[in-house]
Amino acid sequence: MSRPRVVHMSSVHMPHDPRIYGKECRTLAAAGYEVHLIAPGTTNETRDGVRIWGVGGPAASHRARRITRTVADVTRLAHSLDGDVYQFHDPELIPSGLLLARLGKRVIYDAHESVPDDILLKTWIRPRLRGPVSGLAAAVEQVAARRFAAVVAATPTIGARFAGYGARTIVVSNFPRIEELPPAGPAGPAGAAKERAVCYVGSISEIRGADVMVRAMEEIDGVLLLAGSFSSPELRARLAASPGWNRVIELGYIGLAELTRTLARSRAGLALLAPTPTYIVSQPTKVYEYMAAEVPAIVSDFPLWRAIVEDNGCGLCVDPTDPLAVRRAIGWILDHPGEADAMGRNGRRAVERHYRWEPEADRLLALYEGVLRDAGSHTRRKRSSESISKI
Repeated sequence: MSRPRVVHMSSVHMPHDPRIYGKECRTLAAAGYEVHLIAPGTTNETRDGVRIWGVGGPAASHRARRITRTVADVTRLAHSLDGDVYQFHDPELIPSGLLLARLGKRVIYDAHESVPDDILLKTWIRPRLRGPVSGLAAAVEQVAARRFAAVVAATPTIGARFAGYGARTIVVSNFPRIEELPPAGPAGPAGAAKERAVCYVGSISEIRGADVMVRAMEEIDGVLLLAGSFSSPELRARLAASPGWNRVIELGYIGLAELTRTLARSRAGLALLAPTPTYIVSQPTKVYEYMAAEVPAIVSDFPLWRAIVEDNGCGLCVDPTDPLAVRRAIGWILDHPGEADAMGRNGRRAVERHYRWEPEADRLLALYEGVLRDAGSHTRRKRSSESISKI
């Protein structure tokens, strides 16, 4: 008998997305599933037992073409793969999920964010239209969820939105694989010395604190290691012209190996998201990564984040709109290495006890077992490898 075939679908996220590929797909592949991942890209490859299919190419970077052409390409390829279970990761793929469900497929919606709240922040939607569009999105999600086999939510707050929708709902948090983020300690891996540096790793945008981070560096005796992709060329140009930019070392997009080296160089990691309804209740993935690597976190002073960071003694909470407050926090960390090292150890201990990926993986695998059991798909017909190679 062939292994159950799982197809993950995204028209937005890159093929090696930390949640989709790094955690969920790799977990399923290691558990014995035949895993396919369709995502924007130009190449096909197999990594860690996951068959990655690139679709869209350059068109995927343009919103209008992505929502039309890339979504259509993802849907066609997903259908041709004839999976036992489909898991999609973007709201714009809800129609695709409904189509697959109508064709008798078991479909899981992975809700990474609170879509109605997120729409209220979209600058490309006219302000007077954001409220109606947000309400429409909430209604579409509610109706669609009743037709899916399950919903996987990235946070408890998102999961609560789907309570009573009729779909089986679980929370799978973006906690780190601690084996991939070894504790750096005071000297870093292989004895490499820590620098007078703080870091930020992730998408670089105004709403994620880009301006505040750079302004905070203006009078700091140290540097900001800035890793990630800018939301727009205009934002990068504006920041590059500001006084704090001479304290910035721009790293661009980095992979896991470079992430580990960057964290090893850093005395603290920054996560200064704006106080929006979406972010206030979000679970800060990068903060867990900082903690796992024994790097103190300087984060937005939100109640949920405060409970993670201050209650575990692994960093400092600040007003994310106040560059001076951020500057003071960075300066304190750089000037108190002993206390900062203790914060780092506290963070690693908290991740090992409460915020590691393994329990989330178990929850995901249990969901798949239940979905397949409900569908009677543990035994399925054999497919020849030649049929896949022709796709």
